[in-house]
Amino acid sequence: MLQRPRRNRQSAVIRSMVEETRLSVKDMMFPLFVMEGQNTQTEISSMPGIYRFTLDLLLAEIESCVKLGIQSFALFPQIPESKKDSMATESYKNGNIYTESIYEISQRFPEISLLTDVAMDPYSSDGHDGIVKDGQILNDETLPVLAKMAIAQAQAGSKLIGPSDMMDGRVGYLRQALDDAGYSQVGIMAYTAKYASAFYGPFRDALESAPKFGDKKSYQMNPANRREALIEAELDEMEGADFLMVKPALAYLDIIALLKENSHLPIAAYNVSGEYAMVKAAAQNGWIDGEKAMLESLLSIKRAGAQVILTYFAKEFAQLKLA
Repeated sequence: MLQRPRRNRQSAVIRSMVEETRLSVKDMMFPLFVMEGQNTQTEISSMPGIYRFTLDLLLAEIESCVKLGIQSFALFPQIPESKKDSMATESYKNGNIYTESIYEISQRFPEISLLTDVAMDPYSSDGHDGIVKDGQILNDETLPVLAKMAIAQAQAGSKLIGPSDMMDGRVGYLRQALDDAGYSQVGIMAYTAKYASAFYGPFRDALESAPKFGDKKSYQMNPANRREALIEAELDEMEGADFLMVKPALAYLDIIALLKENSHLPIAAYNVSGEYAMVKAAAQNGWIDGEKAMLESLLSIKRAGAQVILTYFAKEFAQLKLA
């Protein structure tokens, strides 16, 4: 035999030399949850090792992550039910917990990248990403609310927003609104191919933001569809997106690869809460090696073509690399 592929697998050194995909902490973006109050952190029961933090403790958590080499974070708010309404007005009120957190983080850690979330559901009494009327999610009427939210976040110091709502036309609408308000430097990481997935459950536990009725299938994508992701990607590019995101990641590796092959924009992928929880639950039961499963999962996402991986494993990965 002239070709023996095993020759390049015979030692750790050779395997490392021919390794095609390498993971780095610089690939990771760590999602964080902020809540009102002081000196409190609460573990999310469906996401072992992941916590909601009050702002004072969140700042300490970010500091510890920065020391581990983590440079990018995504921030999500847990809003009390008493502050939610059908128009998500809390999302752009002066001094709300989210914009206050953006300001403090930006001032304390100017060197990091902070992705801020533009969507109604954390603030909506309906739990949906758009304005609800007669049981329908209104698209165009939602866009001005999202714009107010984006501008409030930019005023607080955000340099990168993530519209996660999946309303048609929202990237272009937000780009224009930000530019008109003098925030042309604020980037947009578009949730381009966000699927109506069963893997979001623990995240909705974290924010207490599950829909009060129905589901999100009229605006999030059908898991059966692949080519539709190209339509969404083309629209987001034309409307001014700076990154394209696929969400979830592991069940949609083919979509990550598809966008990578068809776009010159950076591709991000969200290794979502349910994907994280499955690995943790199986590891806690002794069914799999959690550390190895984490590394294999993250490697598959990067191998598929993601340049940015939003993952709840980011801190654990960074600690492992420094050990």
